[in-house]
Amino acid sequence: MTSIAFNLQAVRRRIADAAHACGRHPDDIRLLAVSKTWPAECVAEAADAGQTAFGENYAQEGADKVAALASRALEWHFIGPLQSNKTRLVANAFDWVHSIDRLKIAERLAAQRDPARPPLNVCLQVNVSGEASKSGVAPEAVAALAHAVAALSALRLRGLMSIPEPTDDMALLRQRFAKLRMLREALERDGLALDTLSMGMSHDLEPAIAEGATLVRVGTAIFGARSRAH
Repeated sequence: MTSIAFNLQAVRRRIADAAHACGRHPDDIRLLAVSKTWPAECVAEAADAGQTAFGENYAQEGADKVAALASRALEWHFIGPLQSNKTRLVANAFDWVHSIDRLKIAERLAAQRDPARPPLNVCLQVNVSGEASKSGVAPEAVAALAHAVAALSALRLRGLMSIPEPTDDMALLRQRFAKLRMLREALERDGLALDTLSMGMSHDLEPAIAEGATLVRVGTAIFGARSRAH
């Protein structure tokens, strides 16, 4: 067994333990392996160990891996900040985009998505901790953006994503994750059918799962420290 396969098993055990601890079923939480900066060979190792969904932060690097591994039935998620000049590449290389925080980006993705492909699955990134330096739409602006994005036929709004400020305060993290969950619940009451809460990473997946995460984004705990700087 490779170290990546061993690490995947350990992360899956953590997810299962966290789910059971709060009365949830482990199958209700998807694992997204964040493979940014790691070569296609490492993604292939993870795929050989049964992992199918992968997250990338950099458009060109991710698109290159999508092409290199096109013969495999993998699902690709773009989870990094997205600039206007990269939307065409991302719209057609990826199956999901988690980091929409303004309508202009959503409209460009919708206009540039190949009409022969199914709608692009998207999440809105919400700045739940209010950091000035952090990407994400403000909580009070989520509803307006969500309804505008949901109206774009080339996109399928699936839910919300957040990256709270790094902290060892698990109670504070639970508050941040709870805020995202409550925002999704409010959108559902307002008529939007959403099934995704993309929250929780290597160091905080347990509190995220306790607050309803349906998808956790784990990189370091699977692949190790970044292989190179970006």
